[in-house]
Amino acid sequence: MRTTFYLATRTIGTIGIVFLGFAMLVPAPADAQQQPLITQDPATIGTGNVLLRGEFGYARDTFYPLSGLTGNLSQLPIFGINVGLGPIADLVISGGPYDRLTITSRAAGPFAADLNSAVLSGKVTHAVDDISIGTRITLVPEASVRPAVGFSFSVRLPNAKHPSGLGQDTTDFSASMLSGKSIGAVRVLGNLGFTIMSEPTDEPKQNDVLTYGAAASLHVARHMELVSEVNGRWSVRNGVAPIGTESRSRAQIGAAYTRGHLRYDTAVFFGLTPIDPSIGVSAGLSVLFHAFTP
Repeated sequence: MRTTFYLATRTIGTIGIVFLGFAMLVPAPADAQQQPLITQDPATIGTGNVLLRGEFGYARDTFYPLSGLTGNLSQLPIFGINVGLGPIADLVISGGPYDRLTITSRAAGPFAADLNSAVLSGKVTHAVDDISIGTRITLVPEASVRPAVGFSFSVRLPNAKHPSGLGQDTTDFSASMLSGKSIGAVRVLGNLGFTIMSEPTDEPKQNDVLTYGAAASLHVARHMELVSEVNGRWSVRNGVAPIGTESRSRAQIGAAYTRGHLRYDTAVFFGLTPIDPSIGVSAGLSVLFHAFTP
C-alpha cells in the first residue's frame, strides 16, 4: 500500500509543470498567504497585522522510532499565530493541545520501556504537541526581475514526553533562507536551511540536518488557488542517522479559498521516506486582521 502512495507522489512534478504553463495566462492577485504550505514565504504580513489559524490533521501509518509505535495520528486542533512586528518581521508560533495516535503496531524502540502503563496495555495514546516559536524577516523585497529573499529561525520546545510514545523530549533550533517570486498567476517559493537536532538517545550529542522546501501556488480564479510542494529534512551525517533525527520528507497538493479576511484550505500529503506517514489530509481556517498600530 505504501508503495502505491510513493508512485502517486511522482505526479507532483507533472502538476507543477502544468501550473507554470497555465500561470502565464492568468494575472496574479496582489496579495497571498502560504497556507496550507509548510514552505515559508519571505513576505511578511505587515505591521500590526495578526494571522490566526486552526487546522485539523490526520495521517496514516505514522511511525515513532523512539517508542516503536506505529498508528494513525489525529491532530485537533493545530494552532498557529503570526504577528506582524514591523514592515519586515513577523513573530510565528505554532503547536497544538492534543495529538492522538491510534496504535496499529509495535516494534522495538530505545524508549519503549518508558511508555506509561495505559500505552503499554491500550490501543490509543495522546500528548500535547510540541510548540515552535520563531521569527521571519524579509531581507530583500521582491522586484520585477528578482525574487524576495528572507530569513527565518525557530526553536521547537519539548512538550510531548517519552511516556506517551509521541515525544522526542529534546529542543531543536532551525534557521533557513527563504525566497519567493510571482510569475504571472503562479508564486514559487524555496527554502534551504538547517536544524540542530539534539540526539534523544545521547543528549550531549547533536545531528545537524539539512532542511528544504520547494512550493508553487497557482491562482485559478480570483479567490481560489491550487498549491503543491515537497518539504523535508536530510541527515547529512555519514552512516545511519541517530534514532529520532532521521531524514524525512513529504509531498502535498491542495487548494485554498480566500474571501476577505478568511482563508479556507485543504490538502492531501504523501510520505516520501519509509518512516513517513503513507498518506494524510489536513483542513484549516485562517483569519487575518489588523490588531494594533505601533
